[in-house]
Amino acid sequence: MTPSPRILLCGDVLGRLNQLCKRVSSVNKSAGPFDALLCVGQFFPDSPDGLEEFNDYIAGRSNFPIPTYFIGDYGVGAPKILSAASKEAGNQGFKMDGLKVCGNLYWLKGSGKFTLHGLSVVYLSGRKSASGMQFGTYSEDDVDALRALAEEPGIVDIFLTNEWPSGVTNEAATSDVPSGVSDSADADSTISELVADIKPRYHVAGTMGVFYAREPYTNVDAVHVTRFMGLAPVGNKNKQKFIHAISPTPASTMSSVEICAKPPNTTLSPYTMVEKATHTEAIAKRPGESGSDSQYWRYDVSQKRHKHGDGDSERLCFKFTSSGCCPRGEKCHFRHDEDARQQSIRGVCFDLLNKGKCERGPDCNFKHSLQDENGSASSRRSFGTTSSNRSKECWFCLSSPSVESHLITGIGEHYYSALAKGPLVDDHVLIVPVEHLPNTLSMPEDCEIELNRVQNSLKAYFENQGKQVVFFEWVFKRATHANLQVVPVPSSRASGIKDIFNLAAKKLGFKFKTIESTNNSEGRRLLRTQYDRSCSLFYVELPGGTILTHVVEENERFPSQFGREVLAGLLNTADRADWKNCKLSKEEETKMAERFKKQFEAYDPNR
Repeated sequence: MTPSPRILLCGDVLGRLNQLCKRVSSVNKSAGPFDALLCVGQFFPDSPDGLEEFNDYIAGRSNFPIPTYFIGDYGVGAPKILSAASKEAGNQGFKMDGLKVCGNLYWLKGSGKFTLHGLSVVYLSGRKSASGMQFGTYSEDDVDALRALAEEPGIVDIFLTNEWPSGVTNEAATSDVPSGVSDSADADSTISELVADIKPRYHVAGTMGVFYAREPYTNVDAVHVTRFMGLAPVGNKNKQKFIHAISPTPASTMSSVEICAKPPNTTLSPYTMVEKATHTEAIAKRPGESGSDSQYWRYDVSQKRHKHGDGDSERLCFKFTSSGCCPRGEKCHFRHDEDARQQSIRGVCFDLLNKGKCERGPDCNFKHSLQDENGSASSRRSFGTTSSNRSKECWFCLSSPSVESHLITGIGEHYYSALAKGPLVDDHVLIVPVEHLPNTLSMPEDCEIELNRVQNSLKAYFENQGKQVVFFEWVFKRATHANLQVVPVPSSRASGIKDIFNLAAKKLGFKFKTIESTNNSEGRRLLRTQYDRSCSLFYVELPGGTILTHVVEENERFPSQFGREVLAGLLNTADRADWKNCKLSKEEETKMAERFKKQFEAYDPNR
């Protein structure tokens, strides 16, 4: 039988790495070996005085004794150090298991889920803040991602947060609760909401400055218990415990009897009381007031909060809309709308249903028009607070006021071309259907003739510049408006394109299927015959005609920017893997498009 992994947990490090590593080495020698160290709370120093010690580890002059993971990405020096780590080539792409900062040190960025020695670990980095800073705060997108993870099957072993959840001491033995934390303003109601949904076996947090091991508590709609543990800061003056060892058997290998076991001191869930208290407080508030506690059961994922005066009952319940059930039932403050639920099943964006608009723009993978039973765009009413229709919401429809028309370089009968916003390289082109369709493989077969003509024109244009062309498309089954991406690559790098895509696939745990062909037209014809509309798909057309394809399963976590991230690695431009890092002003974009149109004029099939 494989022994259970041995994990060390630690509270706020505050940059005291020498003291931390000395203690870890001692514990590892006397009671180890341990497989990993997980740190919650502020990891970086409080003042510049601690930077010299910290930088010794970053530079490799000192070393972490075991693999160390942290989520407290704030403190003095954090922006500079983490920004540099983000730009490292090895940290590009889809990395939920941590960005390497230096030897044995990994930053768990944003939110995510990964497997650590068989244990399912979920995390939320940063703290709650309205500042929108790049480091040290979590975003609504981070929270939404965890809400989605909570719907996935399987039990989470460990949940890491920096801040304590509001109400965690409810139902607990008062004699064990540290003084001053039962009603602390430093606790976070969003964490309460998430932990009630995720139902981890262990929830670990820092930032409160004390050690607290709560009695196990039961979870609503789950058979296992959760253990909350708050850890004190490293080197705290009161000598409170800042490091703790656990050795949990992964839930995925446990028997049902083991999973259901409840210690004699198990209590009810503390978060059912938070719900009641929050409702009472919300009623007592004046219409113009706002507060984080009143947001506890709010599944509105908008980035701009509404005032209470708007009426919670007019907004949709995220839980009911996304899953069809809500644990609060008739007590829920938000609307359970069956029509909205059906639209959600058909892939319509929740923000569109709830607010009448989506602010994520091209990054949103959901549909921005209401759908009928056949999955076609419907003219039915919006479920949000403002009216909406496809032409207003879609970023790629030519009739939309949101379309970036200054980037358009040519318009044909079925397709138009535009330069990409936030381009990976100069002359990064998008080929976009004029009709509002979710992917180019769904276009009528006679449209392929025009697409092939556009592709050949671009290949000829770039070949004259000593470049080869890579075409790729992320065919997401809940996508709205297709775009086929066109990235020119220096001919000297072209021979490595297939290898780097295969290597990236291997790192994500899948293997591409290959369609061998001597030209794009024949390859696409074969691809269309194999395409299953009920599945998502990624494919890349390589120079020479070969196509690599991967069918993405329903529960598979596939990065939507996979193609761009792989090519960024090939071109040694890892810092450009995210299009947001490459934004230009509208004036710069306009000049770029005019220059391209002038140079491409002789090749343009739409002249």
